[in-house]
Amino acid sequence: TFRTPVPSRDAMNSLLARALAARAVSATATNDHSSRSHVILTLHLDSRPPGGALVRCGKLTLVDLAGSERVAKTGASGTTLGEALHINRSLHFLELVITRLHERLSAKAGKAGRGGGKDTHVPYRNSMLTSVLRDSLGGNCKTVMVAAMHPASDHTDESISTCRFAQRVRMITNDVSRNEEVDPALLIERLRDENRRLRDAGAANED
Repeated sequence: TFRTPVPSRDAMNSLLARALAARAVSATATNDHSSRSHVILTLHLDSRPPGGALVRCGKLTLVDLAGSERVAKTGASGTTLGEALHINRSLHFLELVITRLHERLSAKAGKAGRGGGKDTHVPYRNSMLTSVLRDSLGGNCKTVMVAAMHPASDHTDESISTCRFAQRVRMITNDVSRNEEVDPALLIERLRDENRRLRDAGAANED
């Protein structure tokens, strides 16, 4: 995990290529290039008018999830088996978070009697994946999921599972508002200038 300023689109593409190159890939019985890890790219964007104190902030998170695996089908063993177990565990916690978010929204809408949704605990801290994606799931955000499935009939079970997962993601709805804040440094400088003018005006009146 690392953070760095990005001055241009080419620099961003370079960082994305670096992240993809760092991803672990291994061959299994069902996939010669099976991903053994997730990839998350987060862009923090700030904009302001020239000379303005109001800052608009945004965050774009691109996530490439490694697919869940049926160990009996992939024939994973050793290190590959350990990676599969970690992947499946993280995806399980992600699905749990999505389910709890839907329960909270349903409660708020009066579809379930759970204290208006306030008592529905969302276990973001169960895994690093859900902790990182917290703002992208239940925060001030819009979430889009693209599901990739294999067309072969041998993978029908996995395709159905993927569709069900995508359906759960679709159930999440958030109230989105624009992220705006005043630049504190510029605000302090303006307050100091105003204070200075008031002191000068007061001194002139005394004279």
